[in-house]
Amino acid sequence: MCLGVPGRVVEVHGAIAIVDYWGVRRETRLDVVDEPVAPGDYVLNHVGFAIRKIPAAEARETLALYEQLLREAPADLMGMGVRGEVRGGRDTDVRGDIARDPEAPDA
Repeated sequence: MCLGVPGRVVEVHGAIAIVDYWGVRRETRLDVVDEPVAPGDYVLNHVGFAIRKIPAAEARETLALYEQLLREAPADLMGMGVRGEVRGGRDTDVRGDIARDPEAPDA
């Protein structure tokens, strides 16, 4: 199963952005994104590449659905896939991070 995970762009350095996914910041390639992105924009990530810029309202809706899935079905295969995508296969227990407001200022 392939998942696209929305995240908020924090910094842009040429073809690489630092993107916040539930409080986890990861480098994300911008080579294939459909339009220019800037800090504050939301992108849909797939395997380390921003594949499209998405409206903030759509990102918030998708994040809310993922948060519900992670709360209500922690052993569900899709939930495990979301956790793995966000954490990049490292620590996959993000239940403590999912309540973070994606619009909150950076710490």
